Amino acid sequence: METDKWGRRIRAFRKLKGFTQEGLARKLGISVSVLGEIERGSRLPTDEFLENVAELLGIQREDLEPSEDKQP
Repeated sequence: METDKWGRRIRAFRKLKGFTQEGLARKLGISVSVLGEIERGSRLPTDEFLENVAELLGIQREDLEPSEDKQP
C-alpha cells in the first residue's frame, strides 16, 4: 500500500535527523497520534504536511516520495 511507503520514509528521515515523534509533531503543530498514523500508513499525508516535514528536516520534498530504488 502506498500510504505505508510514505510513512516508512517519513519515519526513516525523522530518525536520521534526530527527531522523536513528539519533537517533530510539536514543530509541525500536529498531535503525536496524527504523526503516528501517517508513519504507520493508516493516514495519507497531505501535500502541505509533506512540504512542512521536508522543510523541517532539511530535505527536498521529493526525497519523501516512495520509490522502490530510494533509500533514506
